[in-house]
Amino acid sequence: MACRITELVLDCHDPDRLAEFWCAVLGYEVIGHEPDGLALGPAGARFGEGPPTLILAQTDNPRAGKLPLHLDVSPAGVDQETELARLTALGARPADVGQTGEESWVVLQDPEGNEFCLLRTDVDAA
Repeated sequence: MACRITELVLDCHDPDRLAEFWCAVLGYEVIGHEPDGLALGPAGARFGEGPPTLILAQTDNPRAGKLPLHLDVSPAGVDQETELARLTALGARPADVGQTGEESWVVLQDPEGNEFCLLRTDVDAA
């Protein structure tokens, strides 16, 4: 038996605002309210089944520097360019973490500045 990743926790200042962004990006919904944040996941998902839930934990402590761990997302049913336009319209913005410009992925920030990457491969076509 092995462990499974069931939750990813992201510290943030405004969980409600960030929930709007990440729910739209991932097709998730708010599935739980915590005293200090929100749990996001697929509709009807049970804990530990399917993809990990995303916990948005409210904090007043500012983050310093690049995140040591980040999320990678892949387009589903569209190409990378189309998905990049959608993510930008939702509030994502380009991030420079030292990439060369030759990468096949695009580095972005969510509305609070947390880095994530948009990969190239359409997971629905893979």
